[in-house]
Amino acid sequence: MRFVIVTGMSGAGKSTALKMLEDMGYFCVDNLPIPLLPRFVEMFGEPGEEVKKVALGIDVRGGQDFSGLKDVLDDMDGREIKYEILFLDAQDDVLIKRYKETRRKHPLSGSGRVDTGIAKEREQILFLKMRATYILDTSKLLTRELRIELEKIFVKGQSFCSLYITVMSFGFKYGIPQDSDLVFDVRFLPNPYYIDELKEKTGNDPEVQDYVMENDKSRVFLEKLKDMVEFLLPNYILEGKNQLVIAIGCTGGKHRSVTLANALYQMLDEQENYGVRIEHRDIGKDAITKRK
Repeated sequence: MRFVIVTGMSGAGKSTALKMLEDMGYFCVDNLPIPLLPRFVEMFGEPGEEVKKVALGIDVRGGQDFSGLKDVLDDMDGREIKYEILFLDAQDDVLIKRYKETRRKHPLSGSGRVDTGIAKEREQILFLKMRATYILDTSKLLTRELRIELEKIFVKGQSFCSLYITVMSFGFKYGIPQDSDLVFDVRFLPNPYYIDELKEKTGNDPEVQDYVMENDKSRVFLEKLKDMVEFLLPNYILEGKNQLVIAIGCTGGKHRSVTLANALYQMLDEQENYGVRIEHRDIGKDAITKRK
């Protein structure tokens, strides 16, 4: 039997993850009282039991006392009961925004502020994060991207890496992305903006890509960028980093940065060792500015 405990921060997407696992053939139970956990596992582990994939959601809702969960997990370890822990996390500002959008109250905030409840929850469930088999940061994940990551782990059985990478193009005239970890400036490359037939196109168009990449400087830069990123990623993983934003900027975020961001994304996506997404932050802002 494959037994998965789904836990993490309230608002990070546990309910969504459980629904996705159910679609993947898992028998799912949400918010089971902690004292019932050992019997629950034993029941599905009995010989002849038809259910072979089980996912159990556990969190702080309903006033769960997490002080006893550590002892329960230690007991399961001692009895060599196999389980996996999927821990869903998100940045505090993202969690606060989600609570404001849904107008829900954090289960530990009481009559106080949401950020107070989040801080209390982080403290209570830190031991679960330390024991987690998989940690997924959903701060930047779309629903379909979360499903892809869960399918990789629980359906395809691919090796899991907790690092999720966002490759982002941007325009310097609109500001450097505040959440970027690595920033690269490609304004030294020839600008398609000054070519009449390319001016209105973007780095998603083959004509612009060909113009940018036919330059020797572009190809050398891309190779050196790949080498550096390939060196950095394993070291970030050892550090425990689970979110990495690589920002590539040009003047307007429409041509050169988009082309290079696409090229880097394709390289990372082919490896299948990391979760990776592409985002072109400013690709349409030039046209909006002109209309104004």
